[in-house]
Amino acid sequence: MTTATTQVRLARRPQGYPDAGTWAVTTAELPDPTTGQVLVKVDHLSLDPAMRGWLNDARSYIPPVGIGEVMRAQGTGTVLASEHPAYPVGTAVTGLFGVSEHALCTPADDTSLARIDTDLAPAPTWLGALGMPGMTAYFGLLDVGKLADDNTVLVSGAAGAVGSVVGQVAKARGARVIGIAGGPDKCAWLREIGFDEAIDYKAENPLKRLREVAPDGVDVFFDNVGGEILDAGLANLAPRARVVICGAVASYNAEKLPDGPRRYMSLLVFRASMTGFVVFDYEDRYPEAVAEIGQMITDGTLVARETILDGGVQAFPDALLGLFKGINTGKLVLAID
Repeated sequence: MTTATTQVRLARRPQGYPDAGTWAVTTAELPDPTTGQVLVKVDHLSLDPAMRGWLNDARSYIPPVGIGEVMRAQGTGTVLASEHPAYPVGTAVTGLFGVSEHALCTPADDTSLARIDTDLAPAPTWLGALGMPGMTAYFGLLDVGKLADDNTVLVSGAAGAVGSVVGQVAKARGARVIGIAGGPDKCAWLREIGFDEAIDYKAENPLKRLREVAPDGVDVFFDNVGGEILDAGLANLAPRARVVICGAVASYNAEKLPDGPRRYMSLLVFRASMTGFVVFDYEDRYPEAVAEIGQMITDGTLVARETILDGGVQAFPDALLGLFKGINTGKLVLAID
């Protein structure tokens, strides 16, 4: 027996924003699982800024998606058929399933496959606050940013999947938190979930506004954006500040390399540090972060929010573009019908 499944594959590498020619929608026949395997019905797919980087044929922390390969994507799903005792039929799981309606997995070989507790939080949250974005926020803030409870923390891309968790974890640990986001609705939401200040970069000058709300500078700057926002943060550092480089979404679709930070000499003046990191380096500690963030969700000190799009795998190309247009508040998730 086989299972027919629809998939989205990389047809060609994009220049700038991905377009219709970037993708090929195909069908495949997956065999029934053999000993040690499970067949998963994919229910939700994660849409992440890092996906754009995976399309480039360039040296990075992870190999690029190959031409003709199923697009890489984290997902949640339900075990449809099983030949593995730890994953009986009906088990809720997460894994690197790709943009596909089904996935055939061998748990012994696939370290990304894991059971999820949908009593603790619904499946989409396991792609956001309890998934890779939450892990990124937790370890980036605490291990790389070395948060102290009296710190002032600045978060760019603050209304996104990573930034919103960074701000709430920092606030729960006693920090003063400033978020930068785009638009009044997102800034209003940041205030609702506990941010002390929210700067609308579309309506305000971030550099000037930062100097008003943080006259003594920021101790931790968690940057998801890069570009002019990074420069604004660098211009407003406190002595011994830590700048955490998580991403640079402002330049992911640029057709040429952007100019580097213009205010990097602030690192010298304020004896500050700027450090990049990759969350996969903390994989053995994910349970620690899941336990703390899960408890915060349970006791109401952290709000996990998802923007969920419908449409199945065929909607993936447009959904990915929507991510870069900022249509989401919190985590952007594609539901697979």
